[in-house]
Amino acid sequence: MPKQTFFNLPEEKREKLIDVATDEFAKNSFNSASITKIVEKAGIAKGSLYQYFEDKKDLYKYILELSANKKKEYLIEWMNRLQHLSFIEMIRELYVKGVAFAADNPRLAGIANNFMKENDTKFKEEILGISIEKSNQLFEQLIENAKNKGEVSRNIDTKVAAFLVTNLNTSIVDYMLTYMTYEEIFQNKEELLDKVDKMLFIMENGFKAK
Repeated sequence: MPKQTFFNLPEEKREKLIDVATDEFAKNSFNSASITKIVEKAGIAKGSLYQYFEDKKDLYKYILELSANKKKEYLIEWMNRLQHLSFIEMIRELYVKGVAFAADNPRLAGIANNFMKENDTKFKEEILGISIEKSNQLFEQLIENAKNKGEVSRNIDTKVAAFLVTNLNTSIVDYMLTYMTYEEIFQNKEELLDKVDKMLFIMENGFKAK
């Protein structure tokens, strides 16, 4: 997380730094992203950056957290307008809106794309904790709303259920990455939604024969 010195900066200077850092991470992998380019474009000394963040990873995590918050706010605003949808319909539409968010925010989609290509498993697990936490919070709200509507049993543990749904979401993308690139996934929305529908069928009906 940023140091207090970062938040002490004028808003315009903070936004400039975040903007150029977002652009750099969108165009490059984490390892290839250049701190030198970031500070040059932001108009600050390299030493100053380390007064605001511990290191490049700290800055990267903050960019990802801002991205996750932006996506969460985007989805919650949409969810609040479509309370008439069922629980399963709502989850499906989250995928549709997730694709729309990526299209509307190409730089953030670029960061996600570069991240998915990372080979360092430990690094990916550490970073994924940011988005998983935001996703769990979103699904916890969705599940509680479904409980209040009588669609989901109150015997279901909300946190456990949210964790499972979040991991199912991640698994769908991981499954598709076995035979196509991250870019191709979002260029083939129909195929993504087909896999989502199959996941939701299992979620709604379970494994037990009827």
